[in-house]
Amino acid sequence: MADFNHIRIDRHDAGIAAVVVARADIGNASSPDMLGEIREAFTTLASDRDVRAIIFSAEGKHFSVGADFAFLKQLADMSAVEVKDTVYANFQGAARAIYRCPKPTLALVQGAAVTVGCELALACDFRVAADNVMFQESWIKLGIMPPLGGTFLLPRIVGLGRAMEMCLRGKQVRAEEALHIGLVSEVVPKDELGARGLELASELAASAPLGYATVKQSIQRALESSMDAEWQANLPNQAILLGSKDHREGLSAVTEKRTPKFHGE
Repeated sequence: MADFNHIRIDRHDAGIAAVVVARADIGNASSPDMLGEIREAFTTLASDRDVRAIIFSAEGKHFSVGADFAFLKQLADMSAVEVKDTVYANFQGAARAIYRCPKPTLALVQGAAVTVGCELALACDFRVAADNVMFQESWIKLGIMPPLGGTFLLPRIVGLGRAMEMCLRGKQVRAEEALHIGLVSEVVPKDELGARGLELASELAASAPLGYATVKQSIQRALESSMDAEWQANLPNQAILLGSKDHREGLSAVTEKRTPKFHGE
């Protein structure tokens, strides 16, 4: 894997990898280079058979204070084609790599998660928040739109009305409300966030890799599909899973009343 300037990858036991944004000195403002590194990290870890779950987190007070304003000023002078290429290659590229990752992904969010940070957290399977968290989709305050999936994911996660509040008014959502509306799965004290993240990641890492990836992809596809299309797609997918070694291991573990040991085969 290439050397990174803005992030690092930590390896933990049980096949857990952590992609950590390491630019706390500027509040983790999101630049094209940083987003390119996040994209590369998730793409590489997705194909690493030794990795069973991925944590996404940041050093410092904040998960992300949003896009780098110096870069936003540069965008104003770019052509539409240049903007498209930059957004797709780096910003949307990072969101795509996280969202399409077949492995469990878990965002650990503390402090501010604004615009880019909010949308990258949304792209993860699960979000655990510190009790000082604040989510905000404040693009509208700059006269622009959420380009990384927020307009698609937010209505499906928190409902249309709350998504309208966040995207069209730039409403701030803090810990208690985020938990209440389902934006995060749980809230913990800030100093317990890392430990809780590893605990949950360990649980996810023990999942059957083929089963997890298939169910995750089926849920994502269903967001853009119909019930009839899902019934059609689920038949061959289930047939593949039923013939897997992981399925046989799961059956044996239930019969023998033990914890299964899945290998992604």
